[in-house]
Amino acid sequence: MKLSSLLEGLDYDILSGAPDTEIKMIRNDSRKVEKGDLFFCIKGAVSDGHTYAPQVLEKGAAAIIVEDEIEADNYDCTVVRVKDSRYAMGMISSAYYGHPSKSLKIIGITGTKGKTTTTYMIKDMLDKAGIKTGLIGTIEIITGSETIHAEHTTPESTELHKYLADMVESGMDACVMEVSSQGLMLDRVAGVDFDYGIFTNLSEDHIGPNEHKSFDEYMGWKAKLFTLVKTGIFNIDDEHAENMTEYASCDIVSFGVSEDADYRADNIRLYNKGGVLGTEFDLKGKMSGDIIVDLPGHFSVMNSLAAIAIASEMGVAKDVIADILKTIKVRGRVEMIPISDAFTLLIDYAHNGVALESLLTSLADYKPTRIVCLFGCGGNRAKDRRYTMGEASGKFADLSIITSDNPRNEDPQAIIDDIKVGIAKTDGEYVEIIDRKEAIRYAIMNAKEGDLIVLAGKGHEDYQEIKGVKHHMDERDLIREILEEEDVTKICGYNNQYFA
Repeated sequence: MKLSSLLEGLDYDILSGAPDTEIKMIRNDSRKVEKGDLFFCIKGAVSDGHTYAPQVLEKGAAAIIVEDEIEADNYDCTVVRVKDSRYAMGMISSAYYGHPSKSLKIIGITGTKGKTTTTYMIKDMLDKAGIKTGLIGTIEIITGSETIHAEHTTPESTELHKYLADMVESGMDACVMEVSSQGLMLDRVAGVDFDYGIFTNLSEDHIGPNEHKSFDEYMGWKAKLFTLVKTGIFNIDDEHAENMTEYASCDIVSFGVSEDADYRADNIRLYNKGGVLGTEFDLKGKMSGDIIVDLPGHFSVMNSLAAIAIASEMGVAKDVIADILKTIKVRGRVEMIPISDAFTLLIDYAHNGVALESLLTSLADYKPTRIVCLFGCGGNRAKDRRYTMGEASGKFADLSIITSDNPRNEDPQAIIDDIKVGIAKTDGEYVEIIDRKEAIRYAIMNAKEGDLIVLAGKGHEDYQEIKGVKHHMDERDLIREILEEEDVTKICGYNNQYFA
């Protein structure tokens, strides 16, 4: 493919070489560059890709994209200067893979909470309706031909457009993807032709070193999605909905419990059947009917409304939508592990104070005997998260079990000590058990009838990162092992439906 074809639509200057240079492959990793490739010099938080230019030129790169001038006189290479290498990388990646997003209905979901659950709801609905749908999200990428473990919520643009091209090749009709604030800020979605965008909600997150400087900046990057889509679907109940729509250049559709919502939940009811929690509501507005969702909490109602809205706007029938919601399950998002009829055990990804408070307050509506919250915090991250998680659990759980999460390069006990600073602001009771398996064992073996036990923070993750090494650790495996090791007759109301 000629470089000139890849550069169409971009403003650029040719510093050396010629625009008709033939390009073999596009790369943003200097270690993978081969003869005939195009390399993007990207300025990152840790390193500047411009410093690797001499190495990729020695490897025989046919062209490089730069923001700054470099010395390239002694190499047979075309050097192209652009204003923003990251943006150019997205646009060129789209062109290299044949603009695959134009051949798919692209649905982008942004917000602080609910993206993952809503993404899977939408995929299931569209698939069942005969609209073959790929997925790009926090847990995995599903292209139709393969399923890939996700490293980032929104992949780098060179990977993203390749995944979209694979979906087209696999006969997919649509793609639903989580769009993170980092993905928008770093132009990972540059070149994606979005049809729909969904706003779930907004609260403080990802604010700190190498992330966002302030909440306003975080909110601003989230709002960028709605300058890229044709139709925006907004949670009208969120206090920041007006900020998100202020500069939107798309058609606007709303959902929520407000009277003005296009898709509205009314008469919300909660249910607890044999340790499994769920919600029911009357759907009103552009679509009406009785909806049952096999997931707990008010947030599950809002996630369901977002999924209902997009599916309805894409022509999916009401009965298909209702059937999917009755059986919806999302790994690591209020995921029930039904080992007892007497108490409820669930796994959730809540890994900051805001998310944990939202989860625990929603679960309190089910009037459990106790809420038992087991959690830890990640190492090499802002300490504020430890304080706020400790305070949230101490305030809204009857018992906190403080344990290890991903300590990374920190001492797990030091992290627990920081969490205890937050809990000390409350009257909440707690125990500390560093080993996560032993902490889970304690929760299960000391459960009381009517308890609601939350294993928070790991969610879909199946590893624990210690000293730079990821060790396999899946909480579902830990629970299974505990049940095999213990006398299950001593477990309150034991009735193992999950591992049978």
